[in-house]
Amino acid sequence: MHDGPVQYVNLHEGKPPSASQVEMTELVLPNDTNLLGNLLGGRLMHWIDIAGAMAASRHSNRVVATVALDSLDFRHPVRMGELVMLKAKLTWTGRTSMEVVVRVYAENLKTGSVILTNKAYVTYVALDDEGNPVPVPPLLPETDEEKKEFIEAEARRSERLKRRNKEV
Repeated sequence: MHDGPVQYVNLHEGKPPSASQVEMTELVLPNDTNLLGNLLGGRLMHWIDIAGAMAASRHSNRVVATVALDSLDFRHPVRMGELVMLKAKLTWTGRTSMEVVVRVYAENLKTGSVILTNKAYVTYVALDDEGNPVPVPPLLPETDEEKKEFIEAEARRSERLKRRNKEV
């Protein structure tokens, strides 16, 4: 929940990643699982996209559209009855696009153990009311980790553009 007055975006000032990060929690219910009682990959991808889009919208103060999912690693299954915590944070901004990393954790409510189960890098573009791309504020990394993530995001973007140009 946002407390205080509404803040308007100055595209020249920029924002730190902490200003737009999102944490979302879901309970894995029977309808979210496969026949083995594990969370469906598609349901997890849906939640990742929602969490990432919320962070990108917060940063840009715009509606956003998903452009690319660079990687999604399934490291550990999430079981029915566990909590899924999604932590989304911007790693990079371009002129109209933004990369968000979404880290997914599973919490076993019986044992209290929490493990990182997935990590995804998702790119979004900010849109105006007509659906056209619009500029976003620059990202202002603050910590050493955020600065490292920004540099790594630029490398991922370069690779993504190379792949896209090969397909054309």
